Amino acid sequence: MKSSSLTRAVLSTVLQPVFSTRPNPGRSIVCSVAPPKPKTPLYQRPPAFRATLSELKKWHVWAKNQAASVGSTFLDLDDGPDSTLLLRELKWLVEDALEQPSVLSSQNSSSNYDDAVPVSIKACLDDLYKLWKQRIEERRPFQPETEIIVDLVDDAVRGNEKLRNGIWADLGTGSGALAIAVARILGVGSGRVVATDFSPVAVAVASYNVERYNLQDRVAVRLGSWFDPLDDVEGQLSGLVSNPPYIPSEDIDGLQAEVSKHEPRLALDGGANGMNDLIHLCNGAASMLKPGGFFAFETNGETQSKCLVDYMDTKMKGSFYSINITPDFAGIQRFVTGYRA
Repeated sequence: MKSSSLTRAVLSTVLQPVFSTRPNPGRSIVCSVAPPKPKTPLYQRPPAFRATLSELKKWHVWAKNQAASVGSTFLDLDDGPDSTLLLRELKWLVEDALEQPSVLSSQNSSSNYDDAVPVSIKACLDDLYKLWKQRIEERRPFQPETEIIVDLVDDAVRGNEKLRNGIWADLGTGSGALAIAVARILGVGSGRVVATDFSPVAVAVASYNVERYNLQDRVAVRLGSWFDPLDDVEGQLSGLVSNPPYIPSEDIDGLQAEVSKHEPRLALDGGANGMNDLIHLCNGAASMLKPGGFFAFETNGETQSKCLVDYMDTKMKGSFYSINITPDFAGIQRFVTGYRA
């Protein structure tokens, strides 16, 4: 499994956690407030700030010490990130923020650069301190596991021009990050993506992000619940991806802080066993995907993934083939993929 730096950058900086909402049966949602305008992703900002290498080294050492001080505290508390994962996120932050991240690498930190030399960065040094402080003290997340879905899509379309040039759907798109990343994987051919969301705010934010990446000709954002806005492409989809609500209702209050503090409940609650929306997606995939069409769904992991595969193998026998489960970065069996028979 490869990990594209471009994909990681898109997903880690586009996502706006408060904007991804999901339908709640029987409840009407009215949006009367204009959606906030998202900030430009860090990695897309011009390197308009300067700091000396010495100052950046001092920040970097401080940030590493902050990450190291966490140890396994978050992991023991609510299965959150440990120091190893936080240090990996710090590496990503450095890659996003510095025009030349290599100046902070261990190979170059000793003698290749003058500590007094100014270094171009994409946010002021005070903001870098603030970002990392928020990550540790508020547990505000940087990196979504969703990038693995994009890698899975990349694997599926490599060498398969029918999939690459077909119509794809991202259901429950939220900020549009996944749809945008998939569109970039498909490239400049005839492939395109339709992104749907039940939330007017999410649709507005996703549309803004699509325009920001100049992908209006390849990504269409539609308002509606799951498959409802896709009647015109029924049976024509080459691919389908989704990161739906999958947390069992009774587990919401015990979620790790990176999720519970920064995501609305509607984006998390998958019903009594967390499977409500996943089952709906499986049923819809059977009618929406063309033969040979690919799907990738994110689940709560392990038991839930196995239950979803069992549902496809028994209740929907003959509808799909090459069904697989792929682990996330922590080794949890989280992603279910396959093809329409």
